[in-house]
Amino acid sequence: MVTSAHEGMHRIFQERPEILTPVFGVLGIALPEKAAVYAITSDVTETRPIARHIDTALRVCPSDGEDFLLAVESQERRDDRKEVSWPYYVAYLQSKYKLPVLLLVVCRDRATAKWAAGPFDCGTRGWTVQRTCPLVVGPDNLPMITDARTAARNPAMAAFSALTHANNRECDAILDALDQALMGMDTDASDYIYQFLDVTLGETPAGDKWRSIMGFVNYFPGRGHLMERAYLEGQAEGKAEGKAAGEAALILRLLEKREILVSEDIRERITSCTDLDTLTLWFDRALTVTASEDLFVVEADGVDGADASAAGSQDATL
Repeated sequence: MVTSAHEGMHRIFQERPEILTPVFGVLGIALPEKAAVYAITSDVTETRPIARHIDTALRVCPSDGEDFLLAVESQERRDDRKEVSWPYYVAYLQSKYKLPVLLLVVCRDRATAKWAAGPFDCGTRGWTVQRTCPLVVGPDNLPMITDARTAARNPAMAAFSALTHANNRECDAILDALDQALMGMDTDASDYIYQFLDVTLGETPAGDKWRSIMGFVNYFPGRGHLMERAYLEGQAEGKAEGKAAGEAALILRLLEKREILVSEDIRERITSCTDLDTLTLWFDRALTVTASEDLFVVEADGVDGADASAAGSQDATL
């Protein structure tokens, strides 16, 4: 699993190579969906004191033609040193593997993408001996996937779209579509996407949006790591109030997902409750109720499912 936005922007090509065909399509380069993809060493160092590493290097074996190498670089800002190192990567890989080489630069902002497109020339006195022309994908040419059916066909591509457009105000629409798509998938298929975006979107508005989605999904055991991490931290620090607030948020999120109307009075009643047993009972009911008022139906014994010792609180006895 990736550990940063920078890493995610290039490693996804290695871990989810199915995005290669649609990305190449955006760039106007035909690539059949039947293509074997293998990671190769990203170390292009020849002299040990000078370490050089490509972010991701892949050998692509398409079903309709010759193999080629793809060097993928994640670039978050302009870096003039890359104008020298990128041509070196291409020349080194071609020399070592005796295969054609393409360089793909992935960016999240337009200014960086415009610069990364080059071309970067090596020459003097009016003569160019080498020219490097990277392929560049970024917010200007990568489509925003806001349709759940499209996201379901290629969730990894939808995740890549969300990461590329993370700074766009409309990124929420991508995340909502992806959320709907993942709900219909099995756990093994969806967990990578949930955790990939949790890490790579980071502390951004898009990251906050995604964590609010995960807050609901990961309530269920085995659905990821975010809620497990929050729970363990809460246990360690004894933050009962924080856990109650989180449980209340889950209840409201579930009701929202089920399109059940919640009045301001009911919202206040849920968020002000601090009894975890009561909140757990309300959450269980939220899975099946048809009206939010039904959360508070009094059981035959007169106590709303909470431990009898809590019956003195207004939240436990309703």
